[in-house]
Amino acid sequence: MWRTCIIALLTSCGNVKNATYFNQNTVQITSNSYENLEPILQKNDLLSITVSSINPEAAEMFNLSNSFSAQSSTTAGNTTRVSGYLVDQDGAIRFPVLGKIDAAGKTKKALREEITSILISRQLLIEPIVDIRYLNYKISILGEVKNPSVINIPNEKISLLEALGLAGDITIYGRRDNISLIREQNGIKKVTRIDLTTNEIFNSPYYYLKSNDIIYVEPNSAKIASSSEAKSWIPVILSGVSLAIIAIVSL
Repeated sequence: MWRTCIIALLTSCGNVKNATYFNQNTVQITSNSYENLEPILQKNDLLSITVSSINPEAAEMFNLSNSFSAQSSTTAGNTTRVSGYLVDQDGAIRFPVLGKIDAAGKTKKALREEITSILISRQLLIEPIVDIRYLNYKISILGEVKNPSVINIPNEKISLLEALGLAGDITIYGRRDNISLIREQNGIKKVTRIDLTTNEIFNSPYYYLKSNDIIYVEPNSAKIASSSEAKSWIPVILSGVSLAIIAIVSL
């Protein structure tokens, strides 16, 4: 009996460790450039581009209704229509007056500087100011979290921990030591495994998420076992219901 108690105690300790974050005693966060990395524009990105200058009337023609509109869902389940410049399958946007401009593969800063340079070189505006923002900067969180959802990120910057917080955190049945992060780079989807029971995430290039990242939290063995056990009882329950129905009909 005492052996059983010891095994149960050790097992419970192991389960508590797997259900908590950052089990190491100290955290050493090194200064790196990951936080400052600007996302690279990709096909199907939806951008808001506004142009202003010291002559608002002259800049007005560059702020015509954007060329693409789409529906966007919020975490509350509401749906709104957003308008912007879609990076098409050729990797380009169509901008008023300036025409086709290659965008895919560039940062927002590079695209902003290119548009500004064209406006100045063609003498279309004096001291133009170009602002570019994502309209579909979003991440998806699936699996064993309280609220699986697609989350729009208005400030274009979010960490993995913040994203999990917005999804209501990982449930007690979710594995914190083997989270999958799916990220598309150059048209290729790559799956990275992340262990949140250690402190390594703080120095990881995956600490900050990128647009269209997908996070999947897989169930732990307890959830899988409970599901299997429940399924094994289904035939017994159905048989019991059938016998009850037969008994009622026979009365």
